[in-house]
Amino acid sequence: MMQNKTYIKEIFTSVQGEGPYIGYNQLFIRFSKCNLKCKYCDTDFISNLTQYTPLELFNKIKSVKNIHSISLTGGEPLCDIDFLREFLSLIKENPSNNSFSPKIYLETNGTLYNELEKIISNIDIVSMDVKLNSSSNNGDLYRLHKEFIETAVKNYKEIFLKIVFDENISNEEIEKSIELAQKDNLLIILQPKMNGKELSSSNDIITRVYNDFIKKYPNVRLIPQVHKFLNLR
Repeated sequence: MMQNKTYIKEIFTSVQGEGPYIGYNQLFIRFSKCNLKCKYCDTDFISNLTQYTPLELFNKIKSVKNIHSISLTGGEPLCDIDFLREFLSLIKENPSNNSFSPKIYLETNGTLYNELEKIISNIDIVSMDVKLNSSSNNGDLYRLHKEFIETAVKNYKEIFLKIVFDENISNEEIEKSIELAQKDNLLIILQPKMNGKELSSSNDIITRVYNDFIKKYPNVRLIPQVHKFLNLR
């Protein structure tokens, strides 16, 4: 039987700089595959990749201490579903190291709901991007996002929505994003798009978008990418 392997872009510890878990120390594992092509993506997923089996990756990270959680990020981690299923089982079911029991924090584009179903029992926190066509150029992903949210919620998992936006966000996109969150009162994180360390939109535009959301749905927070301001990885 062919051994399960995948390419990992990088592994590092740092402070989470996005969303409601800002300030928590995490171990980041960046997967290199993705099913979308977002125009603001700033990661090179071609060079400097290292191949791992699930066991090799587990052995590499199992001695890491003082972390709140393991962030599975990318790319899109769920593109490596067979690898993830085996890797997460090693973490969650490992009887030899009871001191290594971090939460699993999945950063995802929220489209591969069938894949999520296969590993949801081993996921603790889901950070789901709502991909707006105005800022990511991926078309209308509303139906896929809806199915993804339903998969997480029915399995009683913590999930929040993250929306990267710029001045091109439309009223229709705002309405549909709120519809995704409203049924289960999910937290929406509004994240202004950035160019390097600079915000891509003016303060007036950012404030207007935030107000357009909270007038219709109060469970919204405006949080930029704090790690970029702090010059953290």
